[in-house]
Amino acid sequence: DPQLFKTQLRALYRASVYGTLRIMFPMISSIEELRAAKELAAQAREELTREGLAFNPQVPLGMMIEVLADIFAQETDFFSIGTNDLIQYTVAVDRGNKQIEKLYDYHHPAVLRLIAHTIASAAAAGIPCCMCGEAAGEEDFTQALLGCGLMQFSVSAGAVAGLKKRICDSSREAAKSLFAQLEAMKTAEEITRKLSQRGEDA
Repeated sequence: DPQLFKTQLRALYRASVYGTLRIMFPMISSIEELRAAKELAAQAREELTREGLAFNPQVPLGMMIEVLADIFAQETDFFSIGTNDLIQYTVAVDRGNKQIEKLYDYHHPAVLRLIAHTIASAAAAGIPCCMCGEAAGEEDFTQALLGCGLMQFSVSAGAVAGLKKRICDSSREAAKSLFAQLEAMKTAEEITRKLSQRGEDA
């Protein structure tokens, strides 16, 4: 519903005068969808300008990454990797289906490579990249994410202290070495075993 979407965008822009705001579009699967969302944002800004209403015209527009990322890097201001849906779409598993939920695994090699590809695409385009979802808060996974270049984590308040300690205890060289080892593995079981060993050592 474009009109309802534009109303939401107008509200976000009007709220932008009261603090820092970024607008993130979820569930984008094509460049056309992203461009259509950005066009509606432009229309919302034009309407607010005509009406003389205050807003910040420089609000960054980004997107949640749930599919292959490189084609979007030149079209958006930031990425946020949505691991929950990224995993579901990558391994073709409905995470709500109890019969196959064991296949829903963010240690899957394909998921790890897509995460790394997304971070690299963002870096090449000069835009920030964050990660949210359960994987972002898993402490055993933290060093591997640092090793593939992730610098921003979005987690629940309760996970911040443990995650911060893992990050402070990690070195760039060790993180890169761990990621290189994981990237060479062919099964989620191997990756999980390796990460568990690292967690026991920490």
